[in-house]
Amino acid sequence: MRVAAEQLQPKVHEWAQKRPVSTQANPLVGQDRALAAIKQTMRIGGRYAHGYVVTTPGLRIVDVLQELQARHQWVHFERFDWLYLANPDSANEPLCVNVPAGSARTALQGLMELFELQLSERETKLEELRTTYPNERFLTYIERIKDKSFADLPGNELAMVIVESAAQQDDFVLCDRVTETSLFGSIRLQSVGGTISSELHLIQPGALLKANGGVLAIDAEELLTQPGLWRKLKYVLRTSQFHWPQPGEANIAAYYQPEPVPIHLKVLLLGERSIYAQLRELDSDFDNLFPYLADFSAHYPLSQFAIEPYFNYLAYVEREAATLPLAPSAIPLVLKYASRLSDYQTELSLDTIALMQLLREAAALAEEQQLAQIEHDTILAVLQQRLQRDGYIAELSRRQILEGQVYIETSGSVIGQVNGLTVVTIGGTEFGEPARITATVHYGDGDIIDIDRKSELSGSIHTKGVMILSAYIANVFARSEEMSLSATIVFEQSYYEVDGDSASLAELCCLLSALAEAPIAQGLAITGAVDQFGRVQAIGAVNEKIEGHFALCKERGLNGQQGVIIPSANLSQLNLEPDVIAAVAEGNYHVYAIDDVAEALALLSGDNQEQLYARIEKRLDQLQHCEPQQPWYRRIW
Repeated sequence: MRVAAEQLQPKVHEWAQKRPVSTQANPLVGQDRALAAIKQTMRIGGRYAHGYVVTTPGLRIVDVLQELQARHQWVHFERFDWLYLANPDSANEPLCVNVPAGSARTALQGLMELFELQLSERETKLEELRTTYPNERFLTYIERIKDKSFADLPGNELAMVIVESAAQQDDFVLCDRVTETSLFGSIRLQSVGGTISSELHLIQPGALLKANGGVLAIDAEELLTQPGLWRKLKYVLRTSQFHWPQPGEANIAAYYQPEPVPIHLKVLLLGERSIYAQLRELDSDFDNLFPYLADFSAHYPLSQFAIEPYFNYLAYVEREAATLPLAPSAIPLVLKYASRLSDYQTELSLDTIALMQLLREAAALAEEQQLAQIEHDTILAVLQQRLQRDGYIAELSRRQILEGQVYIETSGSVIGQVNGLTVVTIGGTEFGEPARITATVHYGDGDIIDIDRKSELSGSIHTKGVMILSAYIANVFARSEEMSLSATIVFEQSYYEVDGDSASLAELCCLLSALAEAPIAQGLAITGAVDQFGRVQAIGAVNEKIEGHFALCKERGLNGQQGVIIPSANLSQLNLEPDVIAAVAEGNYHVYAIDDVAEALALLSGDNQEQLYARIEKRLDQLQHCEPQQPWYRRIW
């Protein structure tokens, strides 16, 4: 099937027309699945009800957490101010006390006023403190010091406020730079008169204590790369108690053991899906502690959602990018770019950072041109500049073909030779280019020899593809008797490992061409995987492959006979550059979509499958009933 130019990119102009007059910035568009999981997580309390959030590339987690805080407060949210107070019985074991949020300073002032009173005058103040701060720990502390003066307390400090909720209003606390100190805090040491010791003011809280009573979000990768922190966090979550480690190193340690802090919070681990899979597999405690999965999506599928909400997401991107406004003419190109990032025509990317980079780059160009808005031509110029910046390696590779150092034909017909489509990833650059595949046949027992495999230049998936096409050949031509022909097949001028099964269709067509002695059109390049029954299956990087072949043909001059053959299953991924679309619209270049090897053979050779297979059967039958020719040295004798 010849693909029309209109099918080579998403329906971006149709989408752009549905842009609402007014939009409301929203970073959580298209995240219904994740939001439902977060909502459920926030309704559950207890030690075994934490969650794992799968983050995606380009997701700005700070913005997401702010939006989640506005929508989903933890049902069991409860903030306190936490203090360490001097222990009247031990200088090295301060007592942990909590008071209502925002009242730590006034509570300390009340304690100091209590110490200034005579014992006989304290009852009224004591009753006032009991009524104002009814927390059990504070009441217990009052009972211990009600008949003591400040001088009776060890040291010269009364208290240290470790968490002051008045200064920490957010339900969500993010710990994205995870160290033992940033997560759990520390107790520092001091040297006074040659004596190493610690005091109340040297207690430094971490994110765990600052989030106590609320929600703590932790970067999972950062957490797991720090030895011992994961095990320590699990212990805190299981016991709901935070125990301070002994301060200092082994050779300078000083005994200082503050009372453990009761922990009551919700933990959300933030990380990639691979980390989640590893934790589930390697840690038997993980499923118990983190039963909830919030799976954020990298794409916005238009098959499930209307296009209009996506413009709210774009409004959020524009706000965060803080650039010139987008003109209506620029919207289709932005949507095209978002679709290209997602690899599907009916999906749009939610990669905030990538889209912000595009808008900021376009805004810089627009300001240089003294424009009031980001126009269509501005976005187009930015995308072309990116192709220019990233295209050096691809240009060098293409130059080798143009200069004849790498032999690739783009016109004429050749038996047993076909242009496959490959993707090269090198130096941080990915681009498509054609690769010449050749096949030869000779008298033998039906073996198909993959030269790349024999020379150890074939990856396991490519080897699997060759074995599948071998099975197809055997199924068609050797059901009742052995084939008398063997074949060799190879990627010519390939000096690196070849992997993937996307060339298996090209290799099969090349092999059948050699068997039938049918010429293949060199102006056409082909990609696709094939199964044992000849059905053509989808491949990856279809846009890069088409654009790589088109660029070569364009350099040599388009003649209207050139094009590519791709699987029909990849039609939903087409999102090509404007010059490719224009060439297809003008009939100078063609894109064909197929479902079966028979369609590929008809396009490449001009003959239908029955004609080709009849020629192969005839050739095999002739060889089957003739004696093999004796070697030349035996004929001499």
